[in-house]
Amino acid sequence: MTEPIRDVAVVGAGPAGLVAALLARSHGASVTLVAPKAPPRDERTVAMLGASVEILQQAGVWPALADKAAPLRTMRIVDGTRRLIRAPLVEFHAHEVGREAFGYNIPNAVLVEALDAALEEAGVERVTAFASDIRPADDFVTIDTPDQGSIRAKLVGAADGRRSRARDAANLSVRSWSYPQAALVANISHSLPHDDVSTEFHTETGPFTIVPMPGLHSAIVCVESPAEAERLSKLDDDQLAAEFERRAHSILGKITLRGPRQVFPLSGQTARHFAARRIALIGEAAHVFPPIGAQGLNLGLRDAAAFAAIVRDHAADPGSASAMAAYDRARAGDILSRTTAVDALNRTLLTDFLPIQALRGIGLYAIDRVPMLKRVVMRQGLAPRV
Repeated sequence: MTEPIRDVAVVGAGPAGLVAALLARSHGASVTLVAPKAPPRDERTVAMLGASVEILQQAGVWPALADKAAPLRTMRIVDGTRRLIRAPLVEFHAHEVGREAFGYNIPNAVLVEALDAALEEAGVERVTAFASDIRPADDFVTIDTPDQGSIRAKLVGAADGRRSRARDAANLSVRSWSYPQAALVANISHSLPHDDVSTEFHTETGPFTIVPMPGLHSAIVCVESPAEAERLSKLDDDQLAAEFERRAHSILGKITLRGPRQVFPLSGQTARHFAARRIALIGEAAHVFPPIGAQGLNLGLRDAAAFAAIVRDHAADPGSASAMAAYDRARAGDILSRTTAVDALNRTLLTDFLPIQALRGIGLYAIDRVPMLKRVVMRQGLAPRV
């Protein structure tokens, strides 16, 4: 018996891929999700900003997340360097752009659990297996699995990460680079309230970021040299808590570690095009950059929304050449501008070149002192809805 051709298959079960599958299904498409069993529980959190919250509302999962999320009402940037030229303290307040909050910080595991439940309720077919081979043809793409047969679909969402097999099948090349940095990620509790303020200390090695969680809890992302990040990760809980408290200038009072810590090397990657041969790139298959300004997954959710819009607007054949061209156009500007901005900001922290340090300081000073410019920057950070 010939395997039926689905409208859509999504490869990968990270949050961006799950949202893409859910939104595509909401437009009436037949959707199959192809991904192995979920990895061990991820202790990281994700800051969902502006448009991302609206996308989660559109996907119908926000009610399951709202009471487990911490609002981000103020975003604070502190120059924690010891350089001759330093930038001023800058605070962005959501009420300045007519919002109650810029977004919400959500545990990654909670987000994935809510999306999994919504997919089951929506009737998305799940194939719990690796995609061992992906073969585009004129009218469909075939996805082979080791032990669950093959799936055929008119359109494939490549949400299978930075080493995407689906991207390779589409012959979409990437530009890659690395940073002399690694991110140490941990969750903490603290004695003083965070007051819904996310604080990003900019240091010579990268940002040290404190992101609110519900109650007297926060998430820490500490970007350091790989050797220093590894050294910090091996400290006992009391020693690491004391180090975090020092780096945070005790703004949260006494800090206590909660749960394990994780270390991730930092790198960057951008695809040169974002769709071809009935395969569209979503999330880290399309773009990878450092954890600055909470932009990574937010960009991936906008990929997911654009992917679903293509399914809606090209219902007869969502993988057609015209659909792929439309998706590439829809994502190119957002991805390239966001990747370039984050890369440039990260490099200004690492450089010892005084003119670059001066430009960074002047830029932040202007943002802080010119209300119209500040509002433009805040709205750009939230991003327009796709």
